[in-house]
Amino acid sequence: MNNLKRTVLCFAFILLAISSSTAQTAKAKQIDSLMNKAYQLGIFNGNVLVVENGKTVYQSEFGYSDAGKKAKLTADYRFNIGSIAKEFNAVGIMMLKEQGKLALDDKVSKYLSSLPPWAEKISVRNLLQYTSGLPDINWKTIKSDADILNDLKAVKQLDFEPGTKYAYNNSNVFLERRIIEKISGGSFQEFVKIKMLQPCEMKSSAVDPNMRDTNIAVSFNNDFVEDSRQFSRPMSGWTSVTANDLYKWTQCLHSYKLINQASFNEILKPFAPDTQSGLGGGETEGDVLKEHSHHGSSADFEALMYTEPSNDIAIILLTNNKNFKVFEIKDAIKSILKGTPYKTPKKSIFLILIKKIDDLSVEEIIKFYNEIKAKQPDDFDFDNESVFNQIGYSLVNKKRLDDAIKIFELNVKMFPKSANVYDSLGEAYFNKGDKKSALINYKKSLEINPNNVGAKKIIDKMEKEK
Repeated sequence: MNNLKRTVLCFAFILLAISSSTAQTAKAKQIDSLMNKAYQLGIFNGNVLVVENGKTVYQSEFGYSDAGKKAKLTADYRFNIGSIAKEFNAVGIMMLKEQGKLALDDKVSKYLSSLPPWAEKISVRNLLQYTSGLPDINWKTIKSDADILNDLKAVKQLDFEPGTKYAYNNSNVFLERRIIEKISGGSFQEFVKIKMLQPCEMKSSAVDPNMRDTNIAVSFNNDFVEDSRQFSRPMSGWTSVTANDLYKWTQCLHSYKLINQASFNEILKPFAPDTQSGLGGGETEGDVLKEHSHHGSSADFEALMYTEPSNDIAIILLTNNKNFKVFEIKDAIKSILKGTPYKTPKKSIFLILIKKIDDLSVEEIIKFYNEIKAKQPDDFDFDNESVFNQIGYSLVNKKRLDDAIKIFELNVKMFPKSANVYDSLGEAYFNKGDKKSALINYKKSLEINPNNVGAKKIIDKMEKEK
């Protein structure tokens, strides 16, 4: 290669590097603008990390580490990540499987012999897929692992035959952690620390940290009142992480450092569409991992880990002031990375309405909603179908089925092209016992979204029962 060619090639590489750096700087500025608006609106107090092509595009911290506003958040703060921490027990189970110390089809009774006869029916796989049939215990009376174990020992029968249905609850997670302890001979906390945190170089993370320790974020609501629930730990084994450490965790998993690809895929795959797996959720295409995401919340903490390994994108959002906005913020950041239009998230009207749910009738809630919409049309997320969907399910959980149906029916009128709102209305009618109305709405949901496998299964079942 002569000197002229060498010079031209060198110049081309320099131009390419400058172009790439300029693009990343532009993305960082857009993300920073988005995050500052979110903070100013009061919908995000926390830490954010965005990585693309192995490089940090954006990292910043917004707001306070505590309700008293005594300290500003820094990158060193650890956050409770809720259900994302369940990945550690799922991965731990697969590590033991690869070592030949357990099989997924082993029954729980093989490792935990003090449990009732139902433990002879439930497999380790059932625990991982939340298909055990175990009922959710009364968490209001639980204060320790011992209490949980005693409550489970008092369970007389399962809610359904293991492996036939899905029910997401922490009874499954609790037993996974106890099985790991039984086989390893040590505490679950030590297993996570030695077998996972250390190999992944997650040096800032801690299992069950003291909430008053240094660099531990404390959660609070929008009135800056601490959530007392975070100071009690009725169930042990929850890992708190920094944004950087959570990113390291994704890289450790996706490079198959802890468990092999077959094991990873096994716990990524859910029991059925729209259900949680041991790793949250994801998508593979052949041997290529396209997406892996997981959401978690606890007290007023909320966390979202979103990755596209095939595109080398990672978005980490950790907040100690839950506003149900992490998905919208993630979607906006993702659009910025891909150079497509995005919406700036708005305040959640749900947080305003949910405070009124026990004091107002449905009609009064709707009137209150309309009054706010008339006075502050640009401040809240009035175009978001999830608002009344969340209100509806809150009413379902309170056994107010007639009120829930009224809310879901309103949501159908507001969002007639959404398959999800018809599905919710169908579920409410089904729970009430009005199978005729349930069938109508499930069919409408399936008509809008032919890929709604859940609706199709329920429709087939109801039609067979006619």
